[in-house]
Formats: sequence, structure tokens, C-alpha cells
Amino acid sequence: MTPMRPALQLTVFIEECDTWHHRPLSAEIVHRAHEAGLAGATVLRGIEGFGASSVIHGFRLLSLKQDVPLAIVIVDEEERVRRFLPTVRDLVEGGLVIVERVDVMHDPARDTARAPA
Repeated sequence: MTPMRPALQLTVFIEECDTWHHRPLSAEIVHRAHEAGLAGATVLRGIEGFGASSVIHGFRLLSLKQDVPLAIVIVDEEERVRRFLPTVRDLVEGGLVIVERVDVMHDPARDTARAPA
């Protein structure tokens, strides 16, 4: 059986239309996570949702601005995630950021492809 190990999961909820210096915010977060040597990052595109503003966001066929919800999920060792949090704090102004403890099924074969700390 594969051993479990503790980690932190960082989930950032934003909208697809959010940008950072004319670039999609989701892409900026993923690229910075890569540069920081984190284990991985995934952007999940939602169908519809709402947050603190109570405005429902989603795909609208006739709308020029698509503001579907996005979730960027990053899972890594606690120290690595905590080092990345100031970057997220600088990039995300209106989104929701969640940090939670998780257990990861460890795959030693994937460690060889990972960038050093």
C-alpha cells in the first residue's frame, strides 16, 4: 500500500476574467507556482457559481465578458505552500484563498521529476 504523507492544499477561487498586468490571473498564479518549484498546480473551470458579492457568475452565450468561476489548486509540503502564500496575497485581490491540511498518497516515482527546493 502507498504510504500517506501530510501536505497543504492551497485553493484560490477567482473569475476567468481576472487579470494581472493584462495577463490571465490564473496563468500568472500557475507560472509563479512553477517558478517557485511547487509540486503542481491545476486550474479548474466552473460552470456557474457565486461568492461574497452574491452575483451569479457563469457562461453566458451572448455575453462578451465570460466570468466563469475558476479554482486553482496547489498541493505540496507545508513549508513550500507557506512560502508561496505572500505571492498569492500580492496577486489576488478579490478572490477567496483557502489553505487546508490534506493527506497525500505518496508516489515516489513522481519525486524524480520535481524541481529541487
